[in-house]
Amino acid sequence: MQKLKIKTHKKKEVLDITETVEKTLGKRQSDGSGICNLFILHTTAALTTADLDPGTDLDMLDAFEEMIPKLRYRHPHNPAHVPDHILSALIGTSVALPFEKGKMLLGTWQRVVLIELDGPRDREIVLAVTSES
Repeated sequence: MQKLKIKTHKKKEVLDITETVEKTLGKRQSDGSGICNLFILHTTAALTTADLDPGTDLDMLDAFEEMIPKLRYRHPHNPAHVPDHILSALIGTSVALPFEKGKMLLGTWQRVVLIELDGPRDREIVLAVTSES
């Protein structure tokens, strides 16, 4: 198991972390195959895969914002964070990705992305590998 540290730069953003994950995975699993599990250690960020054609990141953020109703939230710490917590839970905090010879098996346009919902922050992602026998 290994922790990746990712610095975000905006309040809300979509960061492509594919190269960072593959670099770390390649050092550990240059010849094998299996599943690379990623888990973000935060409740106001998420992980997924996405097509990142120009503007798609902003389209995603706009769509996420439209999904969350404007309610009077009751979160005791800071009600303004509730939409970020809800989106993190809906998008997901983990992804499981197959790999072979140190490279993730992604579709032509797929990238591994961190969705920042309450930045900028330093984020931590746990990378764990399950190898095939």
